[in-house]
Amino acid sequence: MTALNLLPAARALALAGACLALGNAYALDLTVEVNNTKADKGPVLAAVYGSADGWLKFSKAVQSGMAPASGAKTVLVLRDLPAGSYALSLYQDENGNGKLDTNLVGMPQERTGFSRDAQGNMGPPRFQDAAIELQQDTTITIQLR
Repeated sequence: MTALNLLPAARALALAGACLALGNAYALDLTVEVNNTKADKGPVLAAVYGSADGWLKFSKAVQSGMAPASGAKTVLVLRDLPAGSYALSLYQDENGNGKLDTNLVGMPQERTGFSRDAQGNMGPPRFQDAAIELQQDTTITIQLR
């Protein structure tokens, strides 16, 4: 075989390698260890947001997930996220009604948590305060309060 005959095969191999590398960049896993859960109090629900514009608007979440609470620590894995900046909000649905219950002034009645354990002042934290960078498979810890 001459070098000229090997050129198409080398190009195909390079293209396949690039596709595999690109595919891996869009298939990152984010493992969330949630502390202060109660096994008998309903599942933990999480929403992943990719921008400040959609922050805390569930219809704008790029992904959501749920895991049954398993004692004081519950683990939730969010799969196939592209690399980027994200902020998470989560809560334990203690009464199992599928929504975050609030009081008359909008304060949560169920335990909530945010990535980076961000906390707001008289309201939820800002996206920027909760944002994390996802560049590889990552594990974070969030404390429910």
